[in-house]
Amino acid sequence: MSFAGKTIVVTGAASGIGLACANALAQAGGRVILADVQSQKAKSEAERIGNGALGLTLDVTDDASIAGFVKEATAAAGDIHILVNVAGWGRIQPFMENDEDFWRQVVDINFMGPVKLTRALLPGMIERRGGRIVNVSSDAGRVGSLGETVYSGAKSGIIGFSKGLAREMARYAITVNNVCPGPTDTPLFSKVPEKHQEAFVRAIPMRRLAKPEEIAHAVMFFASEGAGYVTGQVLSVSGGLTMVG
Repeated sequence: MSFAGKTIVVTGAASGIGLACANALAQAGGRVILADVQSQKAKSEAERIGNGALGLTLDVTDDASIAGFVKEATAAAGDIHILVNVAGWGRIQPFMENDEDFWRQVVDINFMGPVKLTRALLPGMIERRGGRIVNVSSDAGRVGSLGETVYSGAKSGIIGFSKGLAREMARYAITVNNVCPGPTDTPLFSKVPEKHQEAFVRAIPMRRLAKPEEIAHAVMFFASEGAGYVTGQVLSVSGGLTMVG
């Protein structure tokens, strides 16, 4: 699987699943733009990766940041062939303890951010009549997750958005697919209370968390030339936790 000659934007790329995707895609020959609100970490990781990788600032909740990022990325790297929307955030908390600021933050980061960035990068893909969009949603969006009700809703929204967009973009040979991780060993998951972490592991048939690199392999498939006839699909990478259709 080669990504030589491809320029790839990965959001949330300073750590966790986003960084694993950036590493894997760069190792396969792609030129990766690591986009993250943690700009210094994104830049340092890009320097480590090499192969022309760039680390750029992106706050997916800020319209001006998205516009500035797209301008800077295209000026520095030219055409963007692949977009991998990974940036996400949540916190386990009973729904009745949520406040509206929390809801807004969850929806802005997990739903509206990917929607807006995708919209900003699509014109170039449409003009070139080709591209790949891979959205990293969550199994919480497929089956729901206790204590993550609004997060589940936002991630479910991304799945629906992806399917609708896949239908619209098929005529331009642009594919749109979803990878839905189960519990994964990331910095964000490490903030989950230990008792919840243990409960997740007990519930997973493979009795362990996913490694970020295992999610990256699924992303690479959807981003590859070999997946050119695959669009509007949802792939769970959960160690068997959510065996549903």
